[in-house]
Amino acid sequence: MSPIDDKWQTIQWIGPPVDAGGGIDEGPNPDGRGRSRDFQNVTIEWSPQTGAHEVHGAIRVHYAQFGGPESFLGYPVTDETGTPDGIGRFNHFENGSIYWAPDTGAHEVHGPIRDYWAQHGWERSAFGYPITDEGGSPERRSSRFQGGILEWTPSGGVREAFDL
Repeated sequence: MSPIDDKWQTIQWIGPPVDAGGGIDEGPNPDGRGRSRDFQNVTIEWSPQTGAHEVHGAIRVHYAQFGGPESFLGYPVTDETGTPDGIGRFNHFENGSIYWAPDTGAHEVHGPIRDYWAQHGWERSAFGYPITDEGGSPERRSSRFQGGILEWTPSGGVREAFDL
């Protein structure tokens, strides 16, 4: 048994492994660091540094659109979890998070903007949930939230802009 098999045994609703043409056994990821396996309702990702964690639903789809563990987000460090406000869900990854809520969908937050949002209370802050992924250039990054925009520049750090 592998760590992915062990995780599979602890989640009853996960469903059976699926075969998308590549076999149903877990396999190494292209980064050479971890392994993954798709199941009917989730993907379980594993690396020696993060352990085995599941990603499902809209967060799973968004994570895959970024490139999964080979993306800048890296491997999941949590299973998908309900938010403290009882409305949304999230997964934390090595280098960011993806948050989902029914009226915002799934969006990633990372770096200094994520850190600032976390320090101010995550989704319970005046900003609420992210409504866009972070975007911009290396000189100016921003993320839109329900209650405003957080902008980051190398010289100024994170700045709040509540007016949408």
